[in-house]
Amino acid sequence: MSAGAGKKGAVIAIDGPSGVGKTTVAKLLAKRLNYRYVDTGAMYRAFAVAANTAGIDLNDNDALKAFADKAVVRYGFDGSISVNNKDLTGLIRTQEAGALASVASSRKSVRDLLVRLQRELGLEGAVVMEGRDIGTVVFPSADVKFFLDASHNERVKRRHLELIAIGLSIKEDVSKEIEQRDKRDTERAESPLTKAEDAVFIDTGALSAEGVVEKMLAIIKEKGVADIHS
Repeated sequence: MSAGAGKKGAVIAIDGPSGVGKTTVAKLLAKRLNYRYVDTGAMYRAFAVAANTAGIDLNDNDALKAFADKAVVRYGFDGSISVNNKDLTGLIRTQEAGALASVASSRKSVRDLLVRLQRELGLEGAVVMEGRDIGTVVFPSADVKFFLDASHNERVKRRHLELIAIGLSIKEDVSKEIEQRDKRDTERAESPLTKAEDAVFIDTGALSAEGVVEKMLAIIKEKGVADIHS
């Protein structure tokens, strides 16, 4: 799906597993392009937290579908996220929320709901959207696609620092958490994590976030799909 005729700018897709710096890079890139930034992972985290809080068993497909069918998910320009009019922005960055999201994101009813919202957010273009299936499912005709990755050890280090930076206690082994998340993401039946054939691969392990962004900007400039802002 493309952003369609009359769009205000390009659709930039950034995919990759957890701990590779997608969020930091996507935010910086959006700022340089003066584009909207959309974190699709936040949507899955918020939905999963809302469903779990409502007493929904995330492994019960029927109950989850019933909840999804009535759920109202809103994603603000400031990155705030609410489900059924409850702001969950401050509750979605914990390890528990990530684990819940990993389960919920494997369910078709949940993906159908949130992919529809993601496509609406990107319809007019001028958006940098990060996730795990943006270039393969949400916007397979995105103007530019990137797939980020790094070594396991580098990802563990980054995730550990991320949790500390936002003041969260580390309740589980981060290495094991990443291994389990990778397994669920790559083996799920619905939209498994995989690199789009036409995505540009970037190993973020040896690069700073700014270095990754500069590399992306060079590719975007080469393709001529967006104006570059300093």
